[in-house]
This record gives sequence, C-alpha cells and structure tokens, in this order.
Amino acid sequence: MPVITAIEDLKRLHKRRVPRMFFDYCESGSYTEQTFRDNVSDFGKLRLRQKVAVDMSNRTIAGTMLGQPVTMPLALAPVGFTGMQSADGEIKAARAAEAFGVPFTLSTMSICSIEDVAAHTSAPFWFQLYVMKDWDFVASALDRARKAGCSALVLTLDLQIMGQRHKDLKNGLSAPPKPTLANIIDIATKWRWAVGMARTKRHSFGNIVGHAKGVKDLSSLGSWTAEQFDPQLDWGKIARIRDMWGGKLILKGVLDEDDARRAADFGADAMIVSNHGGRQLDGALSSIRRLPSIARAVGDQVEVWMDGGIRSGQDVLKALAMGAKATMIGRSYIYGLGALGQAGVSAALEVIRKEIDTTMALCGERDIAKFGAHNLMIPMDFEGDWKD
Repeated sequence: MPVITAIEDLKRLHKRRVPRMFFDYCESGSYTEQTFRDNVSDFGKLRLRQKVAVDMSNRTIAGTMLGQPVTMPLALAPVGFTGMQSADGEIKAARAAEAFGVPFTLSTMSICSIEDVAAHTSAPFWFQLYVMKDWDFVASALDRARKAGCSALVLTLDLQIMGQRHKDLKNGLSAPPKPTLANIIDIATKWRWAVGMARTKRHSFGNIVGHAKGVKDLSSLGSWTAEQFDPQLDWGKIARIRDMWGGKLILKGVLDEDDARRAADFGADAMIVSNHGGRQLDGALSSIRRLPSIARAVGDQVEVWMDGGIRSGQDVLKALAMGAKATMIGRSYIYGLGALGQAGVSAALEVIRKEIDTTMALCGERDIAKFGAHNLMIPMDFEGDWKD
C-alpha cells in the first residue's frame, strides 16, 4: 500500500485508477464551478491560533451526532454512484465508517441497495432521500430503510431541479458506463477497477431498479430518473415525509438564515449547511462562509452540521470553530474509495483524525468540544457585507 499522508495523495491515486467519467463526477461542480472551488479555497482564509506552554496530554476528539457516540465529529455524506468508484463501494465505505466509529449515509442514488448495505454491516447507518414525484416509491424507500434499521433519515432539499454539470454531460455519465469506444479505451487502462467490477453483480442503482414502478432495466431507469425529481417539494411535503418516517430527521441543503429558522421551528433533529458540493446553485457562497450566520440564527434549537470543501482535519476544526457541531465529508472519502477501496476510506478517515488531534493540541486545546472561535483568526470581511 502506498504511503498516504494527506487527502491529496488519495485524490491523485483516485484519478489514476478510476474511469474518467466517475472521477469527473466526483471532482466537478455546476456551470462555472465557482462555488465548487470556493468551498475548498475559503477555508484557507481562516487562520489558526497557536498556543504554547499548555498541557497537551489526555486529548479527546470524540463527540456525539444526534446522541450517537462518534470517535470524531464527522460523518460520511451521501454520494451517488459510490459503487461505481469501486466495486460494491457503498458496502466498503459503510464498513470502513463502522470500524472507525463514525456514521455512514447511503444515497438514494447508490449502486448497492439499502438491503445490500444492511446485510454486510452491523452498525445502523443513515439513509438519504431524494423526493420523487412517485409517492409510492418514496413510501417504499422509507419503509425499506426502517426495516433495514436505518437510524436517521437525511432529506436533501436542494435538488428539486438538477444543476447542469458540464463534465457529466460530455462524459455521458451512466451506471454502468455505456460501451462506447472512448469508454472501452479508458477502462482498459483502469484494470484494477475493471477486475473489481467483473466480480460483482452490482452495476446499477440498487435502490431504484426493481423498486420503482416500471423500472426493470437500464433503458427504463434513465427516463424514470430524468422525470422524477419533484420540483414541487415544499414544507408541506417535507412535513408529510417527516410523519411517514417517524424517526430522526436531518435536513440537508440549508444555505439561508430564514430557511434555517424554518427548519429549526419545523422540528428537524439536525440541519446540514450545504450547497450540494457546488453541484447545484453555482455562484452561491461557500458552506463555510454561510455557516456562522446560520449557526447564530438557530442557536441551540437544532444541531447544525456543515458539508462542503472539507479536505483535512484542520478544515473540520475550522468548521467547528465557526459554529458547526459536526461535519460531513463526501469527496475526501470518495478519493480514498476510488484509490484503494475500503482501505482507502479508512486511510482518509485516519488522515483527518490525526490532523484534528495534532492541530487541536497545537492550538492549546485538549477537548474538541472546547474548540471555538477563540482558536481562529477570522478576516473582518469573511462573511461578506452584502446589500439586502
């Protein structure tokens, strides 16, 4: 196994070992990709305060998310096509998260089904729902998640309309890849990936094929997916889903203070400050810049988490200092999965864990729960002075 010291090491391996369309799916945003880039670069505007002559023994970075103990305040975010980054990718990622002691979230658009992941893990995982027009499908997905023991529902709010991602369109993104000459040539150079895929039966969207009405094969899947995202999703429908689910509810995609207050008053157990990884509204502010005002807006009414641009343990600490109770990572663990499978996800988590622990100590803190704004140097204009 190569020596991995940073998430960037995994990203380089990922690019070499996975077909281009799936690396590009991970490493891209919508339209100009401004928000996609800002999610990462805006962390660099925050500086950490070094403290010396402080007892740095007996440190702890453990915490809780929704009352669930976690070894660090981080969960694996839902990512579509995960099983195309590595064969049976959702199972591998869930196993790595379970072994590490952090939550895993399964996407509606996963390759491995809810039942697949449940059969290969022992810890409860979370299920992420995209709201579709077909309410029979929505009800069935919720019922399947309950039967699989999923301990929370992550409801994504910012995908009623799909943002355009130029690379996905140009690459002809599909699961499995279409047998075009360009794809065949590309896959021929990614032999590890190809061998893994040849050994699994899971090649398409396991939560949809055979579960959605009229979707029996790939040809019917494409037309169903293109038509099904519900543009009429509103708070009334969110309430209906909450009542149908009846368990812990996490609202993902909050980027506005008014929406945050509404989500808190609505009774969500947690909300995720997120711009969908820069893949939806291009030109929106980064998650880390929106986080402080949203955290202030809701106070202690609801757990506020942040997703978007986290590539290091330092980024996790900066998010906590800016008001998040916990964080989620997507691309950082997908790089690891594409590079080295389950071992790569574990490597990504270990890199972040070590960076959190070392950085926290050098900032003079022994308990991650006490890491806060006093540990940062924040530019006066970081949140921006915007005209109403």
